[in-house]
Amino acid sequence: MRIDRIVKAPHIYTMKGEGVGYFGNAAIAVDRGKIIEAGSREMIEKEYSADDVIDLKDHALFPGLIDGHMHTALAILRGLAQDTNNWMMFGLQPFVQHTGGEDYALGSRLGIMEAIKNGTTTIGDYGDPMEEVCRFINRIGARGNLTRTIREAKQKVYQPGELYEYDREMGEESLRRNIDLFDRWHGKKDGRIRILFGPQGPDFVSRELLLKVQEEAKKRGTRVHLHTQQGSRETEQMMKRYGRRTIPWLRELGLLDESLLAVHLTDATEEEAIMVADSGASMVLCPGSIGIIDGIVPPSVPFQKAGGNVALGSDQAPGNNCHNIINEMKLVTLFNKIKYGDPEVMPAWKALRMATIEGAKAIGMDEIAGSLEKGKRADMIGIDLNKITMKPVYTHPMRNIVPNLVYSARGDEVSISMVEGEVIYRDGKFTKVDEQEILQGMDERVKRIGKEAEEDFYAFSRIHRRLMEEGKL
Repeated sequence: MRIDRIVKAPHIYTMKGEGVGYFGNAAIAVDRGKIIEAGSREMIEKEYSADDVIDLKDHALFPGLIDGHMHTALAILRGLAQDTNNWMMFGLQPFVQHTGGEDYALGSRLGIMEAIKNGTTTIGDYGDPMEEVCRFINRIGARGNLTRTIREAKQKVYQPGELYEYDREMGEESLRRNIDLFDRWHGKKDGRIRILFGPQGPDFVSRELLLKVQEEAKKRGTRVHLHTQQGSRETEQMMKRYGRRTIPWLRELGLLDESLLAVHLTDATEEEAIMVADSGASMVLCPGSIGIIDGIVPPSVPFQKAGGNVALGSDQAPGNNCHNIINEMKLVTLFNKIKYGDPEVMPAWKALRMATIEGAKAIGMDEIAGSLEKGKRADMIGIDLNKITMKPVYTHPMRNIVPNLVYSARGDEVSISMVEGEVIYRDGKFTKVDEQEILQGMDERVKRIGKEAEEDFYAFSRIHRRLMEEGKL
């Protein structure tokens, strides 16, 4: 049978079944963007011939990695909000107030390219505006699971304990824009782009608007992508406004169900995490971001034990510093081993599943992505085993490729990325965009943002101002 492409590799991890679905000396047959067959090289070569054969010698082939929650626009502010309490208001907000649409568009392009270089093929971006993100993801050839921010709380620096002020007209307008984005982009580009609904958090929108968002999302058969119990700041806002913690409040309103993609659960108790899992909602865990911002390990382990699906997310560069799911795999294993004092908690293979098939289930894409199986879209990455971080390679009496990927790899081991069977990145270069051209003008924009943010920085950035004065930055 004549097909579009055959991809060969000495090691293939399909993620089929309950483990990692390993095949040795294997190949994948791809036609019209779909996987026709995955199995032994001998069988594939006997049954199929292809216009293009990619022979990845000394490589391991994996499903493309899934980043369930990102704010790529904030890459323009990378490194400006770490190492401080109240990071959102005192770290980030002084700069956000002086950052505009084209700044964010450039930040998104930077973040998306960084993620693809590190093996991410499904971009779970969340922000405002998102039109440019849709266009760029379409242009670069990635898969997008995208959310537009819906916010009712006025944009300003709030003091600790100050209750957010709502602007109902702003909230309604942001919902209308989310609906408009859905109508223009959902299911477009052969289904590569999907649109979700994104209330920023239960504390950032009113009860009435949150219920309306859920209604509009269900009407369209998509999900609500919601920061949920994301920290003590949110808990304080909810207690002051409603006298209830977030998760029990959401359950009482009927907002905990399979349409919810709950992000972070930073301040959730184990019992509350189980409550969310039992409802059928999924979780996105951002270990690096929450570790740096809050010094907390969210309760993903009890969530998974309760039967819930958990995806990994890189969140945003001012908190996490990088969009690299390989890094998140390492951190989720490391943090939970420390939290529970048990080296057998959260093994490498489990983290890999969170970045692939379990992540796909969490975001509602497992019918097309997350594993290398017949009938799924051909989203895959090749890991160069000649990279020093992947050596040595053992195959007997145990294989060490997965532990090396999770605990040792840095991201530059990714030598090729494919989405829908098309190569979008190979040997350090994007196939559809020019990286240097895309990033042109960034230095000038950064200088302008810094200059305009100077007054607010000195007024609000308490620890960072002191660190600058002491010569520690």
